[in-house]
Amino acid sequence: MSPKHANYDVVIIGGAIMGSSAAFWLTRNPDFKGRVLVIERDPTYEFASTSHTNSCIRQQFGSEVNVRISQFGADFVHNFKDYMEDQAAPSILLHSFGYLYLADNAAFAEVLRDNAAMQNRLGAGTRIMTPDQMADEWPFYDLDGIICGSHNPLDEGYFDGGTIFDWFKRKARARGAEYIHDEVIAIERAGDRVTGVRLASGVNVGAGVVVNAAGPRGAHTAAMAGVSIPVEPRRRFTWIFQAAEPLPKDLPLTIDPSGVHMRTDGRYYMCGCPPDEDPAVAFDDFSMDHHIWESKVWPAIATRVPAFERVKVINHWVGQYAYNTLDQNAIIGPHPEVANFLFCNGFSGHGLQQSPAMGRGIAELIIHGGFQSLDLAPLGYERIAANRPLLERAVI
Repeated sequence: MSPKHANYDVVIIGGAIMGSSAAFWLTRNPDFKGRVLVIERDPTYEFASTSHTNSCIRQQFGSEVNVRISQFGADFVHNFKDYMEDQAAPSILLHSFGYLYLADNAAFAEVLRDNAAMQNRLGAGTRIMTPDQMADEWPFYDLDGIICGSHNPLDEGYFDGGTIFDWFKRKARARGAEYIHDEVIAIERAGDRVTGVRLASGVNVGAGVVVNAAGPRGAHTAAMAGVSIPVEPRRRFTWIFQAAEPLPKDLPLTIDPSGVHMRTDGRYYMCGCPPDEDPAVAFDDFSMDHHIWESKVWPAIATRVPAFERVKVINHWVGQYAYNTLDQNAIIGPHPEVANFLFCNGFSGHGLQQSPAMGRGIAELIIHGGFQSLDLAPLGYERIAANRPLLERAVI
């Protein structure tokens, strides 16, 4: 499919949830009068990070900007119809059973306490719990060796991210954004500006602004513009399982010291983990490590929740994180030497929950020249260039 025009005010590389969020917010804003082109190499999104998400949201981050981003994400979910400006849009339910971080050592317990103080100052509901308090609330846990837990029942849990993605695309198209099935193979640059993109189909497209929303391919896309970001594809494993003895109440999204996490998923349960060895992989590497279920995951969940000794795997899949090797945080905004090339990359597993704020931020940069609603500058490229990580101390 060829684009309808030779030139666009904004060309977005990648049409998954980040690119579509940016297109949605651009076309939603009456101050924007330009043309938007979204280029997606696989419109089935079969292998996009968006399609393999666990669709979770939390406020228990270690930096203020990430907490505020997720607070807006929760508001967006709660008020989805209003943001869509369409009463035909569905209501989106946020299942707020919370994240529960478990600490088995004093150093991590102190991290959780420090984080909780900051989160609560910003309006979160985080509570540091003793093992006895956790046992009273969730008697199905075995908390042997656990010092404390951090739990926030306010706007933390999971939601239907697939529907949000669908409506981002739907509304962006309805308001004039053009989506094409093609692949960017080169980005044209003249001095300190990008001028357009060359497509695999042979078409050249002029661009006033280019947005890199290419997910795990973000570094590959940046290199075409002559710049670099520390983002690489990393595999993440997910299993859906049925328990012979269902738990009497929702299982919080529990982050176990073993590195395995688990949560309620409707009438089933979900769990996941990274590989034991976690190198960068090829963009098309979605291979499952079947041994890790038997050797690590099942023992971990059955140890922490003895009722999970008898479970049956219903489904499993592998997704890819767009993993920022510097600090596992997003990179958003312009490159200092190429002002009209904007990053929206490196979300390291936080992308779905952060997509409303990130798309809005990209749109504000393009329309107003700066962030208007929420200052995302701490996640800018300057820290990458300075090798100054914005460390996230409670990574999943």
